[in-house]
Amino acid sequence: MKINGNEIRIGNIIEHQSGLWVAVKTNAVKPGKGGAFNQVELKNLIDGRKLNERFRASETVTRVRLDQKTHTYLYADGDMLVFMNSENYEQINLEADFVGERAAFLVDGMEVQLELHEERPISVSLPDQVTLEITETEPVVKGQTAANSYKPAILENGVRTTIPPFINVGERIIVLTEDGSYVKRAD
Repeated sequence: MKINGNEIRIGNIIEHQSGLWVAVKTNAVKPGKGGAFNQVELKNLIDGRKLNERFRASETVTRVRLDQKTHTYLYADGDMLVFMNSENYEQINLEADFVGERAAFLVDGMEVQLELHEERPISVSLPDQVTLEITETEPVVKGQTAANSYKPAILENGVRTTIPPFINVGERIIVLTEDGSYVKRAD
């Protein structure tokens, strides 16, 4: 879909310089002399490079829509993570680096959203929160619960986090997949 340069908004994905870019910041500028333009900060979806571009209203750019498909995480095979399309049951292998540090929060059977452009994966969205068991933590010290303090803990996936002092080994807690921080005790 073609749009004018002054119609680019934050979050729009465009094709520019033979790559896919997402608009991070936009600023409509109307100088006293000359034509108006849109100053856009772009981030490359593939390699993360940033770019500042000026788009005039007369310029046209191609706006790209990404397909979002639900996939189920199956298992890790070395450096590769195997996902299955929930509609047609086709499997796709992605490098663990593609998912990044959040790969530690993948659990067998977890549903994730894969964004694809022309059947090529662009990004993976995990659920915001996951429930995990605590495998290691310090024992509670009597009388230490009066202050708002946290103690270190290691989760079943090996991620380190901090938890309230009343939670012990073997209990299940809910953590954020973004940074591994404690949310609440699981029911």
